[in-house]
Amino acid sequence: MTETQVLVINADRPDIDHPLAMGPEPEMFKLTQHNYKSGEWSFPVRLVKPGTKVRSDETYLASMLPDPQAEEREQIRDIRRAHRDGNHTIRALTDETGYISQRVSYLVHKYSLPLRNGYWRAEKYDNPNEIITGQTVDLLGDKISAPARSIRQASYSNGIVCGYYISRVPKV
Repeated sequence: MTETQVLVINADRPDIDHPLAMGPEPEMFKLTQHNYKSGEWSFPVRLVKPGTKVRSDETYLASMLPDPQAEEREQIRDIRRAHRDGNHTIRALTDETGYISQRVSYLVHKYSLPLRNGYWRAEKYDNPNEIITGQTVDLLGDKISAPARSIRQASYSNGIVCGYYISRVPKV
């Protein structure tokens, strides 16, 4: 059985062309532990296979940061699954998924999932991702600083109030 050959390199300054040691993996593992514990190598080291593209720790750690859009896709998938299971209110979806109600409300309105209760919706004129909702016209008016009468009037004609498109979303 052939043993895997590895290189021992400095993790702070990864340079595969100038390894600290080279040999079979079990021996190099023991060597790195001994040298690190004895203080001969006061810096962190890595074991890598020859020919591996080595990046600095900062680049490696930056590549591991979560993608915010992937996180949102996962959250909306969970919310849609809960919606299919019969949860048709923000509160029920929040209880089922475990996300905070503001996040659930934002995603439900962004992806236009139908809810059992009717509500008012205001979508920013120049930024469609900014959505404000309210259970009553008065609540929505307070949130966008507009009179309830103007909101009601704008909803009949899909008009704009204070820079927001206003719409009434009926019950399902």
